[in-house]
Amino acid sequence: MFQGNQREEDKNFDEFAFDVKDIDFVLLTHAHIDHSGRIPKLYVDGYRNPVYATKATCDLCGIMLPDSGHIQEMEVEWKNRKRQRKGKLQFPPLYTAEDAEKCLELFEPIEYNELVQIDENIIVRYNDAGHMLGSAMIEVWVKERRKNRESCIYRGYRK
Repeated sequence: MFQGNQREEDKNFDEFAFDVKDIDFVLLTHAHIDHSGRIPKLYVDGYRNPVYATKATCDLCGIMLPDSGHIQEMEVEWKNRKRQRKGKLQFPPLYTAEDAEKCLELFEPIEYNELVQIDENIIVRYNDAGHMLGSAMIEVWVKERRKNRESCIYRGYRK
């Protein structure tokens, strides 16, 4: 989720540059809203595949995402009152607390240090990152054309 000045935050309302139904899975490193905050928007736009995260991250998202949805609702209500007074069109929130609650059904908890076969070509392992409760570095093994490649993703960035 984009955070910062109004111009940055307005980017959250941009359409995704891809069809969310083409995403096979999401690997979430931790629960901070700048990392997890658009998962409910993915859900609203039709994403229904797994979101893999540590159990603690799943639990924290269970609190933080519905709260974020509530904040979205309150902020858009305030903005829409101002827009209505100016005769402008109203707009919906990025997502609601209910949308955020529903997206939690997609979360699948992963244990630290467990090798998880995501599909026939991808294996991941979540390692403790120490960044915050439940945060992880994610090792990813991808089989491409019968060759194995290894990557490490830390806090959402490729190393």
